[in-house]
Amino acid sequence: MSPAFVHKDRALRNTANDKAVIFDLDSCLAAANEVGETLFADAFQAIRSANNGHISDERLTAAFNDCWRFPFDFIADQYGFSPAMCSAGFAAFSQIEVTQQMHGYGDLAVLREIPAKLFLVTSGFRRLQESKVKALGIAHLLTELHIDAIDDSAPKGKLHAFQLILQGHHLSPQEVLVVGDNPDSEIAAGNHLGMTTIQILRPGVPASPAATHQIRSLHELKSFL
Repeated sequence: MSPAFVHKDRALRNTANDKAVIFDLDSCLAAANEVGETLFADAFQAIRSANNGHISDERLTAAFNDCWRFPFDFIADQYGFSPAMCSAGFAAFSQIEVTQQMHGYGDLAVLREIPAKLFLVTSGFRRLQESKVKALGIAHLLTELHIDAIDDSAPKGKLHAFQLILQGHHLSPQEVLVVGDNPDSEIAAGNHLGMTTIQILRPGVPASPAATHQIRSLHELKSFL
């Protein structure tokens, strides 16, 4: 699958719409640990085996807890993983994929009712993120899927993906809503480009003043369109 997967049927249906919504995936459309925390067990064990006392068990546990909300490269940098730990983590995580059905949060049916082009921009390991989208069964609703894959040779970040969406679909920032949970990732990228940013306060997501608006359900998006 290419970095920007285009669903042509959805794109054609939405050509008349002058609004677009960019969604994040994890902690926005679906909980990162929906399929069970055993999904990352082998990767966590590989990292722990490569630790060799480099960081404390308590710090390592905290890092693993954060892996459910933040990309691995960010976690490795924040917690000071050694090169051996990073190598073990990347090797293990790059092979993980979801093989069972996912349902996401209980309001995903709203995606079918939004009168706008829908984009999904997510960061993480390519195989894992692609498998989540497939497991959720939402690819046909998207105009494009952009995966900023941290296991690719040169990940460019969400800001770059947002710029590609603006240019490729002849959109102005004022025509785009960004919906996500992370004030330092998709919210920051949307703010930088002058888009309307909406933080969705899923369980466990702390509210941030960085976003233009805050919502607790996708049902609330309709009032912005």
